[in-house]
Amino acid sequence: MLRTVTVGLDGSPESRAAAEWAARESTLRSLPLKLVHVWEPVPEPMAQAPLLGAETQQHWTERIPREAAEGVALRHPGLEVITEQLYGHPGDVLAEAAKNAELLVLGSRGLGGLGGFLVGSVGLSVLAHAERPVVLVRALEQAADEHEPDPVGIPSAATPFRPVVLGLDTAHPDETLIAFAFDAALRRETPLRVVHAWNPPPYYAYGTPANPALHEALALSAAEEVAKVLSPWRTRFPGVETVEVTRYGSPAVHLVDASHEASLVVVGRRTRRNPVGSHIGHVTHAVLHHATVPVAVVPHD
Repeated sequence: MLRTVTVGLDGSPESRAAAEWAARESTLRSLPLKLVHVWEPVPEPMAQAPLLGAETQQHWTERIPREAAEGVALRHPGLEVITEQLYGHPGDVLAEAAKNAELLVLGSRGLGGLGGFLVGSVGLSVLAHAERPVVLVRALEQAADEHEPDPVGIPSAATPFRPVVLGLDTAHPDETLIAFAFDAALRRETPLRVVHAWNPPPYYAYGTPANPALHEALALSAAEEVAKVLSPWRTRFPGVETVEVTRYGSPAVHLVDASHEASLVVVGRRTRRNPVGSHIGHVTHAVLHHATVPVAVVPHD
Protein backbone atom coordinates (compact mmCIF):
# COMPACT_ATOMS: atom_id res chain seq x y z
CA MET A 1 0.00 0.00 0.00
CA LEU A 2 1.33 3.42 -0.98
CA ARG A 3 1.60 5.55 2.12
CA THR A 4 0.44 9.16 2.22
CA VAL A 5 1.20 12.31 4.13
CA THR A 6 -2.01 12.57 6.13
CA VAL A 7 -3.37 15.69 7.80
CA GLY A 8 -6.18 16.03 10.31
CA LEU A 9 -8.53 18.71 9.02
CA ASP A 10 -11.35 20.47 10.87
CA GLY A 11 -11.61 23.75 8.97
CA SER A 12 -9.77 25.82 11.60
CA PRO A 13 -6.87 28.18 10.67
CA GLU A 14 -4.41 25.86 12.38
CA SER A 15 -5.60 22.81 10.45
CA ARG A 16 -5.39 24.78 7.20
CA ALA A 17 -1.80 25.73 8.04
CA ALA A 18 -1.14 22.06 8.77
CA ALA A 19 -2.61 21.13 5.37
CA GLU A 20 -0.29 23.60 3.61
CA TRP A 21 2.75 22.25 5.47
CA ALA A 22 1.65 18.70 4.66
CA ALA A 23 1.28 19.61 0.98
CA ARG A 24 4.86 20.89 0.89
CA GLU A 25 6.04 17.75 2.70
CA SER A 26 4.13 15.55 0.23
CA THR A 27 5.96 17.29 -2.61
CA LEU A 28 9.32 16.72 -0.92
CA ARG A 29 8.49 13.02 -0.45
CA SER A 30 6.72 12.53 -3.81
CA LEU A 31 3.70 11.10 -1.98
CA PRO A 32 -0.04 11.81 -2.18
CA LEU A 33 -1.60 14.11 0.37
CA LYS A 34 -4.61 12.80 2.29
CA LEU A 35 -6.96 15.25 4.01
CA VAL A 36 -8.85 13.48 6.79
CA HIS A 37 -11.88 15.15 8.29
CA VAL A 38 -13.28 13.53 11.42
CA TRP A 39 -16.91 14.16 12.27
CA GLU A 40 -17.70 13.55 15.93
CA PRO A 41 -21.41 12.78 16.17
CA VAL A 42 -23.30 15.25 18.35
CA PRO A 43 -25.72 14.08 21.06
CA GLU A 44 -29.11 13.02 19.73
CA PRO A 45 -31.10 15.99 21.18
CA MET A 46 -28.73 18.47 19.49
CA ALA A 47 -28.76 16.50 16.25
CA GLN A 48 -32.53 16.93 16.10
CA ALA A 49 -32.30 20.73 16.31
CA PRO A 50 -33.28 22.51 13.07
CA LEU A 51 -29.80 23.93 12.44
CA LEU A 52 -28.07 20.65 13.27
CA GLY A 53 -30.15 18.21 11.28
CA ALA A 54 -28.78 15.44 9.09
CA GLU A 55 -28.68 17.60 5.97
CA THR A 56 -26.76 20.38 7.74
CA GLN A 57 -24.28 17.92 9.18
CA GLN A 58 -23.71 16.31 5.79
CA HIS A 59 -23.26 19.71 4.15
CA TRP A 60 -20.51 20.82 6.53
CA THR A 61 -18.74 17.50 6.73
CA GLU A 62 -18.49 17.35 2.95
CA ARG A 63 -17.73 21.03 2.43
CA ILE A 64 -14.67 21.29 4.69
CA PRO A 65 -12.48 18.62 3.02
CA ARG A 66 -13.77 19.45 -0.48
CA GLU A 67 -12.93 23.15 -0.27
CA ALA A 68 -9.58 22.43 1.40
CA ALA A 69 -8.66 19.93 -1.31
CA GLU A 70 -9.59 22.38 -4.06
CA GLY A 71 -7.44 25.11 -2.51
CA VAL A 72 -4.43 22.86 -1.93
CA ALA A 73 -4.59 21.45 -5.47
CA LEU A 74 -4.72 24.98 -6.87
CA ARG A 75 -1.67 26.11 -4.90
CA HIS A 76 0.30 22.89 -5.49
CA PRO A 77 -0.21 21.85 -9.13
CA GLY A 78 0.52 18.21 -9.83
CA LEU A 79 0.05 17.10 -6.22
CA GLU A 80 -2.35 14.18 -5.78
CA VAL A 81 -4.86 15.15 -3.09
CA ILE A 82 -7.17 12.58 -1.48
CA THR A 83 -9.99 13.34 0.93
CA GLU A 84 -11.47 10.99 3.49
CA GLN A 85 -14.43 11.47 5.81
CA LEU A 86 -14.33 9.49 9.06
CA TYR A 87 -16.59 9.32 12.09
CA GLY A 88 -15.84 8.94 15.77
CA HIS A 89 -13.71 10.51 18.48
CA PRO A 90 -11.01 12.58 16.67
CA GLY A 91 -8.14 11.42 18.87
CA ASP A 92 -8.88 7.73 18.36
CA VAL A 93 -9.72 8.07 14.66
CA LEU A 94 -6.63 10.10 13.77
CA ALA A 95 -4.31 7.77 15.69
CA GLU A 96 -5.80 4.88 13.71
CA ALA A 97 -5.47 6.82 10.43
CA ALA A 98 -1.79 7.38 11.15
CA LYS A 99 -1.09 3.64 10.85
CA ASN A 100 -1.33 3.83 7.06
CA ALA A 101 0.46 7.17 6.75
CA GLU A 102 4.09 8.07 6.23
CA LEU A 103 3.43 10.73 8.82
CA LEU A 104 0.44 12.52 10.33
CA VAL A 105 0.25 16.31 10.45
CA LEU A 106 -1.85 18.27 12.95
CA GLY A 107 -2.38 21.95 13.57
CA SER A 108 -1.71 23.42 16.99
CA ARG A 109 -4.64 24.85 18.89
CA GLY A 110 -2.85 28.08 19.77
CA LEU A 111 0.38 29.64 20.91
CA GLY A 112 2.13 28.48 24.03
CA GLY A 113 5.02 30.08 25.84
CA LEU A 114 7.49 31.99 23.66
CA GLY A 115 5.41 31.40 20.55
CA GLY A 116 5.18 27.64 20.73
CA PHE A 117 2.20 25.30 20.84
CA LEU A 118 -0.77 24.71 23.04
CA VAL A 119 -1.53 21.07 22.33
CA GLY A 120 -5.14 20.27 23.10
CA SER A 121 -6.56 17.00 24.37
CA VAL A 122 -7.01 15.60 20.86
CA GLY A 123 -3.42 16.41 19.89
CA LEU A 124 -2.05 14.92 23.11
CA SER A 125 -4.08 11.76 22.62
CA VAL A 126 -2.86 11.35 19.03
CA LEU A 127 0.76 12.04 20.00
CA ALA A 128 0.56 9.48 22.79
CA HIS A 129 -0.93 6.67 20.71
CA ALA A 130 0.05 7.19 17.05
CA GLU A 131 2.41 4.54 15.72
CA ARG A 132 3.85 6.82 13.02
CA PRO A 133 5.60 10.22 13.26
CA VAL A 134 3.30 13.14 14.07
CA VAL A 135 4.14 16.73 13.07
CA LEU A 136 2.62 19.71 14.89
CA VAL A 137 2.24 22.94 12.89
CA ARG A 138 1.33 26.36 14.26
CA ALA A 139 -1.63 28.30 12.92
CA LEU A 140 0.57 31.13 11.63
CA GLU A 141 3.21 28.92 9.98
CA GLN A 142 4.22 30.10 6.50
CA ALA A 143 6.41 28.40 3.89
CA ALA A 144 8.91 31.28 4.03
CA ASP A 145 9.39 30.73 7.79
CA GLU A 146 11.29 27.50 7.07
CA HIS A 147 13.85 29.21 4.84
CA GLU A 148 16.92 31.38 5.34
CA PRO A 149 16.51 35.15 4.94
CA ASP A 150 17.26 36.65 1.55
CA PRO A 151 20.04 39.26 1.10
CA VAL A 152 17.85 42.00 2.61
CA GLY A 153 16.97 39.88 5.64
CA ILE A 154 13.49 38.70 4.64
CA PRO A 155 12.71 34.93 4.77
CA SER A 156 11.76 33.63 1.35
CA ALA A 157 10.68 30.27 -0.07
CA ALA A 158 13.26 30.89 -2.82
CA THR A 159 16.19 30.66 -0.38
CA PRO A 160 17.67 27.47 1.17
CA PHE A 161 15.92 25.73 4.03
CA ARG A 162 17.01 26.44 7.56
CA PRO A 163 18.67 23.45 9.29
CA VAL A 164 16.74 20.49 10.68
CA VAL A 165 17.33 20.06 14.42
CA LEU A 166 17.47 16.65 16.08
CA GLY A 167 17.34 16.11 19.83
CA LEU A 168 19.68 13.20 20.56
CA ASP A 169 19.88 11.07 23.69
CA THR A 170 23.19 9.21 23.42
CA ALA A 171 22.21 6.84 26.22
CA HIS A 172 19.26 5.55 24.17
CA PRO A 173 19.87 6.38 20.49
CA ASP A 174 17.09 5.10 18.27
CA GLU A 175 17.53 4.32 14.58
CA THR A 176 13.97 5.29 13.64
CA LEU A 177 14.35 8.76 15.15
CA ILE A 178 17.81 9.40 13.70
CA ALA A 179 16.83 8.11 10.25
CA PHE A 180 13.79 10.40 10.17
CA ALA A 181 15.93 13.45 10.96
CA PHE A 182 18.65 12.63 8.41
CA ASP A 183 16.01 11.95 5.74
CA ALA A 184 14.27 15.26 6.48
CA ALA A 185 17.55 17.15 6.14
CA LEU A 186 18.45 15.31 2.94
CA ARG A 187 15.11 16.13 1.31
CA ARG A 188 15.48 19.77 2.26
CA GLU A 189 19.14 19.86 1.16
CA THR A 190 20.03 21.49 4.46
CA PRO A 191 22.36 20.69 7.37
CA LEU A 192 21.26 18.52 10.28
CA ARG A 193 22.00 20.14 13.63
CA VAL A 194 22.21 17.46 16.31
CA VAL A 195 21.66 18.82 19.81
CA HIS A 196 22.72 16.81 22.85
CA ALA A 197 22.54 18.13 26.40
CA TRP A 198 24.54 16.57 29.19
CA ASN A 199 24.70 16.82 32.97
CA PRO A 200 27.24 15.37 35.39
CA PRO A 201 26.24 12.19 37.23
CA PRO A 202 24.59 12.80 40.63
CA TYR A 203 27.68 11.75 42.55
CA TYR A 204 29.58 14.54 40.76
CA ALA A 205 26.81 17.11 41.00
CA TYR A 206 26.26 16.97 44.75
CA GLY A 207 28.84 17.87 47.32
CA THR A 208 31.63 18.38 44.77
CA PRO A 209 33.30 21.81 44.43
CA ALA A 210 33.32 23.40 40.99
CA ASN A 211 36.09 21.82 38.95
CA PRO A 212 36.76 23.31 35.49
CA ALA A 213 38.96 20.39 34.49
CA LEU A 214 36.24 17.88 35.39
CA HIS A 215 33.64 19.93 33.52
CA GLU A 216 35.86 19.98 30.43
CA ALA A 217 36.45 16.24 30.63
CA LEU A 218 32.73 15.52 30.91
CA ALA A 219 32.00 17.86 27.98
CA LEU A 220 34.62 16.10 25.87
CA SER A 221 33.18 12.70 26.77
CA ALA A 222 29.68 13.86 25.77
CA ALA A 223 30.98 15.15 22.42
CA GLU A 224 32.75 11.85 21.78
CA GLU A 225 29.54 9.91 22.47
CA VAL A 226 27.62 12.06 19.99
CA ALA A 227 30.30 11.55 17.34
CA LYS A 228 30.26 7.80 17.96
CA VAL A 229 26.47 7.57 17.55
CA LEU A 230 26.49 9.67 14.38
CA SER A 231 29.49 8.04 12.69
CA PRO A 232 27.55 5.33 10.79
CA TRP A 233 24.84 7.83 9.86
CA ARG A 234 27.35 10.19 8.30
CA THR A 235 28.42 7.28 6.09
CA ARG A 236 24.83 6.37 5.25
CA PHE A 237 23.91 9.99 4.42
CA PRO A 238 27.10 11.47 2.93
CA GLY A 239 25.14 14.33 1.37
CA VAL A 240 23.94 15.67 4.72
CA GLU A 241 26.18 18.13 6.51
CA THR A 242 26.01 17.28 10.20
CA VAL A 243 26.65 19.85 12.92
CA GLU A 244 27.12 18.44 16.42
CA VAL A 245 26.11 20.61 19.36
CA THR A 246 26.74 19.44 22.92
CA ARG A 247 25.66 21.69 25.77
CA TYR A 248 25.56 21.49 29.53
CA GLY A 249 22.06 21.78 30.98
CA SER A 250 18.46 21.12 30.02
CA PRO A 251 17.82 19.34 26.68
CA ALA A 252 14.49 21.13 26.26
CA VAL A 253 16.02 24.57 26.73
CA HIS A 254 18.74 23.94 24.15
CA LEU A 255 16.30 22.45 21.64
CA VAL A 256 13.97 25.42 22.00
CA ASP A 257 16.92 27.78 21.50
CA ALA A 258 17.92 25.85 18.35
CA SER A 259 14.34 26.03 17.00
CA HIS A 260 14.70 29.77 16.40
CA GLU A 261 17.05 29.06 13.48
CA ALA A 262 15.52 25.78 12.27
CA SER A 263 13.00 24.62 9.68
CA LEU A 264 11.95 21.56 11.70
CA VAL A 265 12.69 20.12 15.14
CA VAL A 266 12.71 16.32 15.49
CA VAL A 267 12.26 14.70 18.90
CA GLY A 268 11.40 11.21 20.06
CA ARG A 269 8.66 9.60 22.09
CA ARG A 270 9.25 6.26 23.72
CA THR A 271 6.41 3.86 22.92
CA ARG A 272 4.34 2.78 25.90
CA ARG A 273 1.78 -0.02 25.68
CA ASN A 274 -0.22 1.18 28.70
CA PRO A 275 -3.27 3.04 27.29
CA VAL A 276 -3.48 5.31 30.36
CA GLY A 277 -1.51 8.56 30.43
CA SER A 278 0.06 10.83 27.82
CA HIS A 279 3.43 9.01 27.46
CA ILE A 280 5.02 11.95 25.64
CA GLY A 281 7.95 12.66 27.93
CA HIS A 282 8.86 15.90 29.66
CA VAL A 283 11.49 17.01 27.12
CA THR A 284 9.20 16.46 24.12
CA HIS A 285 6.30 18.09 25.97
CA ALA A 286 8.43 21.17 26.74
CA VAL A 287 9.69 21.41 23.16
CA LEU A 288 6.13 21.23 21.85
CA HIS A 289 5.08 24.02 24.18
CA HIS A 290 7.93 26.41 23.36
CA ALA A 291 9.38 25.60 19.91
CA THR A 292 8.83 28.25 17.24
CA VAL A 293 8.81 25.90 14.20
CA PRO A 294 7.02 22.65 13.27
CA VAL A 295 7.92 19.76 15.57
CA ALA A 296 8.06 16.12 14.45
CA VAL A 297 7.48 13.60 17.24
CA VAL A 298 8.80 10.17 16.26
CA PRO A 299 7.65 7.13 18.30
CA HIS A 300 10.26 4.49 18.99
CA ASP A 301 10.87 1.48 21.24
